[in-house]
Amino acid sequence: MYYVTWTVRLLIFLFLLAFAVKNVEPVSLRFYFDLVWHAPLIVLLLAFFAAGSVFGLVATLGTLFNQKREIQRLKRELKNSSDSDSDSGTVIATPPPPGVDA
Repeated sequence: MYYVTWTVRLLIFLFLLAFAVKNVEPVSLRFYFDLVWHAPLIVLLLAFFAAGSVFGLVATLGTLFNQKREIQRLKRELKNSSDSDSDSGTVIATPPPPGVDA
């Protein structure tokens, strides 16, 4: 499986490299206010791919931070509840393992 994975990765890399080599002609990207950016097509594709990746990561940060905060809150509640159980002297009974008569 290891060799198959690396073979697929190599094929994808070679495909993308050939795509990049074939798309080196300069293109014009027109902005507002008559601004124009002249660059090879592959550079523009790479720039927009990178920008999309950054925007995607930034979009998930809010959810990630909310989940981390929720996990910390739940851990605190669990610790506080286990501390209060041990302080009050209550014993939590567990059922005997199967095959043991109680």
